[in-house]
Amino acid sequence: MDKQQANKRIEELRKTINEHSYRYYVQDQPTITDQEYDQLMQELIAIEAEYPDLITPDSPTQRVGGVPLDQFQKVEHRIPLLSLGNAFNEQDLYEFDRRVRQAVGGEQVNYMVELKIDGLAVSLTYENGLFVRGATRGDGTIGEDITQNLKTIRSLPLRLKDPVTIEVRGEAYLPKKEFQRINKQREQNGEPLFANPRNAAAGSLRQLDPKVAAERALDLFLYGIGSIEGIELKSHSEGLNFLEQLGLKVNPERRLFSAMEEVIQFIQGWTEKRPHLPYEIDGMVIKVDSYELQQRLGFTAKSPRWAIAYKFPAEEVVTVLEAIEVSVGRTGVITPTAILKPVNVAGTTVKRASLHNEDMIREKGIMLGDHVIVKKAGDIIPEVVAVLPERRTGKEQPYHMPNQCPACESDLIRLEGEVALRCINPKCPAQILEGIIHFVSRDAMNIEGLGEKVVAQLFEQGLVHSVADLYTLRKEDLLPLERMGEKSVQNLLEAIEKSKENSLEKLLFGLGIRLVGAKAAKVLAQKYGTMDDLAKASEEELKAIDEIGPKMADSIVTFFRSPEVQETIQRLKEQGLNMTYKGPRLEESTATTDSIFYGKTVVLTGTLEQMTRQEAAEKLEALGAKVTNSVTKKTDFVIAGEKAGSKLTKAQELGITVLTEEDLLFHLQKGTDDGAAL
Repeated sequence: MDKQQANKRIEELRKTINEHSYRYYVQDQPTITDQEYDQLMQELIAIEAEYPDLITPDSPTQRVGGVPLDQFQKVEHRIPLLSLGNAFNEQDLYEFDRRVRQAVGGEQVNYMVELKIDGLAVSLTYENGLFVRGATRGDGTIGEDITQNLKTIRSLPLRLKDPVTIEVRGEAYLPKKEFQRINKQREQNGEPLFANPRNAAAGSLRQLDPKVAAERALDLFLYGIGSIEGIELKSHSEGLNFLEQLGLKVNPERRLFSAMEEVIQFIQGWTEKRPHLPYEIDGMVIKVDSYELQQRLGFTAKSPRWAIAYKFPAEEVVTVLEAIEVSVGRTGVITPTAILKPVNVAGTTVKRASLHNEDMIREKGIMLGDHVIVKKAGDIIPEVVAVLPERRTGKEQPYHMPNQCPACESDLIRLEGEVALRCINPKCPAQILEGIIHFVSRDAMNIEGLGEKVVAQLFEQGLVHSVADLYTLRKEDLLPLERMGEKSVQNLLEAIEKSKENSLEKLLFGLGIRLVGAKAAKVLAQKYGTMDDLAKASEEELKAIDEIGPKMADSIVTFFRSPEVQETIQRLKEQGLNMTYKGPRLEESTATTDSIFYGKTVVLTGTLEQMTRQEAAEKLEALGAKVTNSVTKKTDFVIAGEKAGSKLTKAQELGITVLTEEDLLFHLQKGTDDGAAL
């Protein structure tokens, strides 16, 4: 076979293989056997090996994964990939419908409803029909180039059926069966298991070695068009049909409706059917179908006004409570945890669940061996919801909390007015370890590289006995630790050194004064300015501060009277840690009474896109607001970001004004109230 004949046969084989791949991986309707498919692929591989200059990027042989990468390149999305606002109940959906219809002035509105695939959001770029780049969503503006890993997904065509230039959005996911196969293999190899299919899909596509991704049967659904050249489409439903015509895989479980009542009925059906799907979904997506209406509705700073994601309620399952373990927190609180017969809840295997405290165990009448109902709060944290006493067999045993600390064997006490049992031994090893973990955490001293496992190693090896010991660590102490190379050690020592410059409130919060959270630490730092001045404050002085109650004032005074605390602070001073507040003091506040937030109580909830909640709180406080964690009748504003949950619901029930992040940004920039956005 000469080169001309080889080229002709290569084109024939590629066309045939691509067609069979489409039938198998996209349509799920194979027309040849696996053996016949393999024979065609082997013939193509052999010819390309003989004539390597005839290999093209869209050849089916290029899916196996290229050479490992040193790092992922950054990709700027031409059009940002925005996140969606969330709906958690029918009322939220009707409110979304009301806003849409009010904005479009009575025009006919149709909604396309699709399954919300639980995977990794990606964008694919095709130029003249050829797949040239794939990227993660990233922060919505900048993602990571994962082209080589995406090429390993068999349902992703390397060349479209028409030579269009288009950027499409979709969700890469791991089917349930493949997730189970991978975890079984990892368990046999002694490797940590993936928590859920979403994490497994993300981990696979973010492997620097594409061959790892190629070993996992990832799949893909496309759900939207980012941009397209030379073709005009009028609606989202038309766009999805067009993607199918191009050979792209689009989820078939989608429907078009003209009324929100029909949308809700469709959602209710899938709430029941979701466990039977071969892949995980965590909700439904509702989009205004007309592109013209989408354009008129526009966007907020973080999400389109023409779409919303309905999140399924937390899944509840029944399993057996086999045992109860207790752990010791950094303040000595004893927390019980249910050890469960492993059960799948919302896509993950759950073996442990929160029981909160002894009173909860009593109130729910929990016994060892009980059948219990378990759910994930916010689809994240497993908790025991209720007991099923009607399923008892007589073999169940009552549970009693221990009288002694499981870590140091000191007697446990219950302080007046508190629910929790507590170990008050200041030398309790469990409390010391948890205290160090808290000290280095992000909201405290924020020492990168000092995760829980590293801190535990340092503690177990006797290298640290208190937070002050962190600042005496040397290179030779760290190198023998597990997973600690030269570069890691150098980075860690630099992070420890950098933390010395933190403002006083970070150090105060890190020291773990009982009842003093990050917000109170900031107030104390603003008020007193230095560690020494705060340490000398009396209980009466402290109680005079608005945010500091009698119990917290007593806790602060008691803390600074402790000889161990005084010794630790002195050591930290000697090691060069900053002991002063770096921001404006309370008496130096520049807050203006013109701000709508001046003198108001504000609660932040959910995830903000443009800033962290801590940054938002600082900006609000600078305008004279009081930022709290709980929604009460005294709350004036609730600022709701993405995935806002119970606090948003409570605010709506109490009739409290709810602001979006866009509203917040407007008023932060404006600084005055002219009634806009309220």
